[in-house]
Amino acid sequence: MCGIAGILSDKIDLRDAGEMIWRISNSLKMRGPDARGEIVCRDYALIHRRLSVIDVENGAQPMHFGKYTIVYNGELYNTEELRNELKNYGYTFDTECDTEVVLKAYDKWKEKSALKFNGIYSYAILDKDSHELFVCRDRIGVKPLYYSHKDSTFAFSSKMESLLYVDGVEPVCDRQGLNEIFMLGPAKTIGKTVFRDIMELPPASYMIYKKGKIEIKEYWRLEAQEFTDSQQQAQEHTHFLVTDAIRRQLVSDVPVCTFLSGGLDSSIISRVASDYFRDRGQVLSTYSVDYDDNDKYFKASSFQPNKDSDYINLISDYIGSEHTNVMLNNIDVADALIDSAIARGCPGFTDVDSSLLLFCKEVKKRFTVCLSGECADEVFGGYPWYHRQDVLFEETFPWSRTTDVRKSILKNGFLPEGEDYAHSAYLDTVKKTDYLDTDSPLERRMREMFVLNMDWFMQTLLVRKDVMSMESSLEVRVPFCDYRIVEYAYNMPWSIKSLGGREKGILRKAFENELPDIITRRKKSPYPKTFNPIYTEQVNKMMNAVLGDKSCPLFDMLDITAVRALMENPDSLGEPWYGQLMRGVQVLAYIVQIYVWIKKYNIEFEL
Repeated sequence: MCGIAGILSDKIDLRDAGEMIWRISNSLKMRGPDARGEIVCRDYALIHRRLSVIDVENGAQPMHFGKYTIVYNGELYNTEELRNELKNYGYTFDTECDTEVVLKAYDKWKEKSALKFNGIYSYAILDKDSHELFVCRDRIGVKPLYYSHKDSTFAFSSKMESLLYVDGVEPVCDRQGLNEIFMLGPAKTIGKTVFRDIMELPPASYMIYKKGKIEIKEYWRLEAQEFTDSQQQAQEHTHFLVTDAIRRQLVSDVPVCTFLSGGLDSSIISRVASDYFRDRGQVLSTYSVDYDDNDKYFKASSFQPNKDSDYINLISDYIGSEHTNVMLNNIDVADALIDSAIARGCPGFTDVDSSLLLFCKEVKKRFTVCLSGECADEVFGGYPWYHRQDVLFEETFPWSRTTDVRKSILKNGFLPEGEDYAHSAYLDTVKKTDYLDTDSPLERRMREMFVLNMDWFMQTLLVRKDVMSMESSLEVRVPFCDYRIVEYAYNMPWSIKSLGGREKGILRKAFENELPDIITRRKKSPYPKTFNPIYTEQVNKMMNAVLGDKSCPLFDMLDITAVRALMENPDSLGEPWYGQLMRGVQVLAYIVQIYVWIKKYNIEFEL
C-alpha cells in the first residue's frame, strides 16, 4: 500500500515548486514510509510514497512503460492470472509486483482494464505524449482518491490534507460542507468532501483529465439478476467465495496477521488464515483490542449484548493462533481524538477512530499487513435495522433516522435546510437501486437497504479503516469487500441470506462446521467501545476548552446551553447520532474533532 499524488498545471512551472511538492509528499509519509519517488516536469508532477508489501526489492514508483507512467496505491488479488494473460499477448515482466501488471493491463485494454481487476486500489496513469491523465478507483471504494481542479491546476491525492498544499486550493467549508458535517457526519455523500475546493472520485469510477476538462465515468455497478441457486448451493458458493477471497488476500512478502474480535466475521477470517498458515508450517498471529477496566464498566444493550473478551480466547485456542490483546488507556483514547481527526482531514468517527489508530500502531510494531472483518454486516444483512420491521421501511437512513438530535446541539436557525439536505441524500441513494420486475416489496426494500448500507455505512467504516491503519503504516485488507461476494449477496433472496431468521444466516450456515457453535450462534456485536467514566471525564475536559474559545467560528454555530446539558448527562441523548457507535459522549467527542479540524487547517466558512 502507498500514498499517491499528482499535479497537472498550465499555470505553475512545477520545476520551481519544490517546496509545494515536498509538502505534498511529506503529508503522505505515513502511508508510505519505505520509499519516496517522484517525477517533476514543467507542467506535471507525479508523487509516490511506498509501503513495501509485494516484491520489496523492486517495484519502485513512479513506474514507466512506453509512453505511460503510473503511481499506484493498492493490492490486486488476481495478479498472477492477469500476468499470465498478458504474457500470452507478448508482454514481459521485470518485477513480481502488481503495479507492473496494472500498468501493462492499461497499455493493453485502456479504461476497460479496470474491469479485469479484483482488488483494492486507486491509481493514476499519465500519457506523457498527450498529457492525458487516467485516474481509477476500486469497485467498492476501499482505497481513497481525492482531487481538486482550480485555476488551471488539477491535483489528486490519497489524502485530502495533501491537496491543501496545492497553490490556489483554499481551506474553505461552504454550506454543503457544513451540512455534510452536521447533518450526515461522520458519513459523507459519495463524491463530496467537507472542503469547497476538494472532491472525491467515487468508487467504481475512472476519471480522464485532458486539456483542462474532467470526464468521470462509472465502470461497474450493482445489477439485479435472477438468483437460481438453491439454499444448499448458496451455502456452498458463499463458503467458496469467502474462503477464496481470504486466501488470496493472505499473499504477502512481509508478515501478516488478523484482527480477531470473537465475532463471526473475524473468526471466519482467522480460521481460514490459520489453516493457510498451518499448511505452510507457520502459526497465525491474531490481535484484539479492549480498554482499561472495560469488564468493570461494561453495559449490555440491544446493540452490544456481550463483551468480545468472553469469546476471543475461545476462538484463538480453537484455531491455535498466537493471540495478543491490546489494552488501551482511556485518557490516551480521548487524547487521540486529535490525531485521528487530523489524519482524516475532517471530523470523524470519534473514539471509534482514535482507538483504532492506537490499536493499529501497536499491531504495526510486529506486522505490516492485517486482515479484518469489515463489511460482512452490510453485505450479509448483519445490522439490527435489517431485521426491525418498525425501521425497515422508513424513508430515512436507518442508522440516523432523524436530524432532530443533530439540530438540538445547533443554534436555533442554523442550517435550516439540514433536514431536507439529509433526506435528499437518502433519496438520491435509493434511486441508484437496480431491481427485478419480479421482486416482492420486501426484496425491493432489501436491495435498497443493501445500496444504502454500501454507499454510506460501509464507506464510513472503510475510510476509518484505511486512514487509521495507513496513518500507522499498516496495511489492512478486507476480504468481505471482494466484489464477487458483493455481487452474489446483492442478488441472494432475503429468505436465504437471513437463514434461520438470523442476521448473516447464510454466512453462519456456510461455516458452521469450521467454528465452535457458540461463535456461529453469537449475536452481532459492534466494534468494542469504552464504557469507562474516565474517558467521559477526559472528553468533558476537552469540551470545556472548546467552549472556552469564543473566537472560534464553532462557538457561534452551537447551542451552548444544550451542549453543556449533554456534558452533564450524556445518556440524555435520545436517538443515536450515527448508529450504535455514536451516542452522548461520542457527540461531544465529535464536537471536539470539529474544533480540532477548524484550528488545524484554519478553516474559513462560506455561508
